[in-house]
Amino acid sequence: MIQATGIDHLVLHVGDVARAKKFYTEVLGMTVYRENDRQVFLHAGSQGVALFRKQGDSPLTTGNDLNHLALNVGGGTYEALKADLEKHGVVVTGRPGEDRCIYFQDPDGHRLQLMVRS
Repeated sequence: MIQATGIDHLVLHVGDVARAKKFYTEVLGMTVYRENDRQVFLHAGSQGVALFRKQGDSPLTTGNDLNHLALNVGGGTYEALKADLEKHGVVVTGRPGEDRCIYFQDPDGHRLQLMVRS
């Protein structure tokens, strides 16, 4: 039997790879490990996120195949994390005081969540 040991990466389709790369590296602190003009692969700790340029002219529709991507963060409070996102122009939703409810969207509308592990 195959025994999966973790997730190597997941793929999000984006309208503009450079814009998405900037958001994921500058706002969320991910690091690039491979890229070309159509895609960029990022490390988020030991996990990976791949941003692929969408194909064709149809608009991106988020929330159908992926409800949201939850990211672990090293620390911080709801208010501190919210303030850091907002300084980048990101709108935060969720309930203050509940560290597992820090939701926001990337520039392509993908729903993201920050998770603080105590």
